[in-house]
Amino acid sequence: MISCLGDKDGNASGNGFLLLDSEFNVKGRWEKPGHSPLFGYDYWYQPRHKTMISTSWGAPAAFTKGFNLQDVSDGFYGRHLHVYNWPDGELKQTLDLGQSGLIPLEIRFLHDPSKDTGFVGCALSSNMVRFFKADDGSWSHEVAISVEPLKVQNWILPEMPGLITDFLISLDDRFLYFVNWLHGDIRQYNIEDPKNPVLAGQVWVGGLLRKGSPIVAIAEDGKTWQSDVPEVQGNLLRGGPQMIQLSLDGKRLYVTNSLFSAWDKQFYPELLEKGSHMLQIDVDTENGGLKINPNFFVDFGAEPDGPSLAHEMRYPGGDCTSDIWI
Repeated sequence: MISCLGDKDGNASGNGFLLLDSEFNVKGRWEKPGHSPLFGYDYWYQPRHKTMISTSWGAPAAFTKGFNLQDVSDGFYGRHLHVYNWPDGELKQTLDLGQSGLIPLEIRFLHDPSKDTGFVGCALSSNMVRFFKADDGSWSHEVAISVEPLKVQNWILPEMPGLITDFLISLDDRFLYFVNWLHGDIRQYNIEDPKNPVLAGQVWVGGLLRKGSPIVAIAEDGKTWQSDVPEVQGNLLRGGPQMIQLSLDGKRLYVTNSLFSAWDKQFYPELLEKGSHMLQIDVDTENGGLKINPNFFVDFGAEPDGPSLAHEMRYPGGDCTSDIWI
């Protein structure tokens, strides 16, 4: 099943889901007629609860040109979750996340198939929103983690959001990891109590606020600061952390740094010139904690056909961002 983003002209219509057979022939639409979402992007389903929930990025005509804050005000970006009956494709409920849930991208249920809760990363609001089934059988939501925007100098806006562009949940449902693509940090939260996530680790691997950047953050006392980002094997780290993937044992977190070429060009133009890279973050699964592995650096700037932009990562036999237990 493939989630669609819009029509051939880039409008936020024609959204929905295509079904393909094992030979990749299109069989038709999955959702029932008249049950298409307002915007499309990611989705996750929990078969035991007969539910699938999808997220909403925006109109391709808007985001393919780069990010423009006015497009948010003009209604070209989403803020809703769409709750479907699984596997029948009936839209049962639409959750309006409001200003706390602008541009919800990646979504994950807990891996435990009996659980009726999960999280969605809302990029522009920089919130992790928890969704859950209420006592009456409907679905509800609440902000579980907030990344406060930072006051900055020498940037296009007076405040900079973290921009949560990806997250995942470890296979044992103990930890949640997410990235702040603009700020430049990766975070680890203990979610053994999903209602009360606790910060367990944080590491800086790039971002717009790194030392040496003309952009600086302003602390409450008026002093300025920048993040300390180390070199890896003599390489300056480029861009900000974007897509992540976790090893099955939860001990190695891999991270790339390309979001979308038009947005890369806008916020991190050096990525197009020098290419992406992939890092390994070593995870302390006992006490919590993240560290950059100094011996691992994959340079996509050295590809035979020129610099490349690295994005998604997958384990061949299933992984933390694809496995759904029945």
